[in-house]
Amino acid sequence: MATDLTAKVLDVLSQTDEPILSTDAFPSTPSSEIKSALDRLKSREMVAYETLDKDEAILTPEAEDIAANGSHEAKVFEAVLQAVEGMKISDLPKAVGQESAKIGRGKAFKEGWIKKDNDILRANRESITDTSREQLQTIQSTRTHPDPKILNDLKKRKLVTMHKVISYKLSKGPKFARQFVKEQTDLTAEMLASGTWNTVSFKPYNFKSMGAPTGSGALHPLNKVRHEFRQIFFEMGFEEMPTNRYVETGFWNFDALFVPQQHPARDQQDTFFISDPPYADRPREDPQETQHLPNGSASEPLPKKPKQDYEQYFENVKEVHETGKYGSIGYRYPYNDDESLKLVLRTHTTAISTYMLHKLAANPRPARYFSIDRVFRNESVDATHLAEFHQVEGVIADYGLTLGGLIGFMEVFFAKMGIHRLRFKPAYNPYTEPSMEIFGFHEGLDKWVEIGNSGMFRPEMLEPMGLPPDMRIYGWGLSLERPTMIKYGVRNIRELLGHKVDLNFVESNPAVRLEKD
Repeated sequence: MATDLTAKVLDVLSQTDEPILSTDAFPSTPSSEIKSALDRLKSREMVAYETLDKDEAILTPEAEDIAANGSHEAKVFEAVLQAVEGMKISDLPKAVGQESAKIGRGKAFKEGWIKKDNDILRANRESITDTSREQLQTIQSTRTHPDPKILNDLKKRKLVTMHKVISYKLSKGPKFARQFVKEQTDLTAEMLASGTWNTVSFKPYNFKSMGAPTGSGALHPLNKVRHEFRQIFFEMGFEEMPTNRYVETGFWNFDALFVPQQHPARDQQDTFFISDPPYADRPREDPQETQHLPNGSASEPLPKKPKQDYEQYFENVKEVHETGKYGSIGYRYPYNDDESLKLVLRTHTTAISTYMLHKLAANPRPARYFSIDRVFRNESVDATHLAEFHQVEGVIADYGLTLGGLIGFMEVFFAKMGIHRLRFKPAYNPYTEPSMEIFGFHEGLDKWVEIGNSGMFRPEMLEPMGLPPDMRIYGWGLSLERPTMIKYGVRNIRELLGHKVDLNFVESNPAVRLEKD
């Protein structure tokens, strides 16, 4: 199509030395096809052209009818004028039509063309000038109107629509020729063998053309902020916990954390329970780990870790719940083993912390652990809540730790995220005492917002594991989504995670630095 048009363009230009307009030479050809042909000729300097943009007024079907047959008010006037004795108002729709009677009668009254005598309409003049019709006829012939106010008024009345029209002013180029010579794009072996390469014309390289965009993957904003958190933890000497256990037993997710079996968090409204299989085995030793060589064969098993009595641990947890132990009176309720072995989607990564602290009990020592991964809650989805989200959790185990030390550590930790104004509020958690909610001042929102929860793990949780009574452990957590939404200006969490996420948002947003506003 473009090849045929290039020949027509050259043919038209060969008949004159003056510039021509594409709308005159090719009135029915789409501008995109004209431009394609002109670009092809311009790249060979055969033609030169200038792009002309202008807005043209186009009549709507109603306006075309007015231009041809007169305005509604003019029709009303003519009908009333022809009725020598006047026209009843009820007869007007029959004479001019329902629409013209409805629209035109008010305009005719406003112009003073007709008057009302009881229920009779009478002409107030012998003749009128149908201004609306004349205006529309002018626009119909010229595609515009000299008075912008009239044009705007007609647009508001939906009698005219504006369309952008692109045309081109063509002229001969320095290498103009009557015929378009096809240029070769490749040097072939046949050309070299026959010698035709020396006579054919080759298409010049366009070094200014843009290359095709290369598709590539992009890190999700959550992963970018997660990377920042991981760097903060590594800088502060933390070790990352394994977080690949999305399905946990009620024992690790609740009971080992000294959460009573009647706690509301275990209700169907808050927890996803697994239906098949519904129960797991009692806690037991992990399978012996092996290292895998690059070729896939396994080496000798690693040395065994100190053996732990999982059955005794289970009984310790049961006893501290049911009757109390280690100086605690417990919750004093009948402990249900089956409830403890129900399978659930983990509701917090503290279940992983519990598992790691139990491992630490085999060789008690100062340690720092962290994890960042998904957790699941059976919650109603709205602008700030999803059924799954990411939790950032940190744990510090050492001797002689105090609540003041936890507050001081929180100030250092959150300062690395760019949050320097903190407040701490007493709170309740089943597995920490004392417990504190952490609030940070958000400069953008100009208010204090909750950014995390923290506390010191209770003896009822730690001593059943076998940890020394004088060992203290800090624990704290916060969501990954909230700081990500703040840094990227996202107001609805469903635009950050889930099926409504815009892939352009993922691809175009840069990495963030948590310590910078």
